[in-house]
Amino acid sequence: MSVRTEKVGNLIKEELGGLIERDYRTSEMGFMTITKVSMSPDLRLARIYISVFGTPEVKERTLFLLNEAKKDIRQFVGSKVRLRYTPEIAFFLDDTMDYVANIEGLLKKTHAADRNSHEENNDGE
Repeated sequence: MSVRTEKVGNLIKEELGGLIERDYRTSEMGFMTITKVSMSPDLRLARIYISVFGTPEVKERTLFLLNEAKKDIRQFVGSKVRLRYTPEIAFFLDDTMDYVANIEGLLKKTHAADRNSHEENNDGE
């Protein structure tokens, strides 16, 4: 990724973060955060990754509602970020936090099993 695409992505992320905070905090949508904006090399496509707190149903509903509002969100981006072409927008769920929570759970189970095994060995002595 070039420096320019990274800067444009960060600018879009910042602008959309404010928009979501202001206009898209509804009871229908889960608590969401924009985790990353990845731009295509020609700056015509913005891949927006969001993390949503909630059940899988809430996550899917939030993604659906964002896609329904894609036209308005793209227009907002065009008004805030001056580029030759306003980029098309694609939303993706970022499940990194779910992955991290799963790994932490597995590590806790492993440590608990190790502790139990260690205690059983010490009790037998």
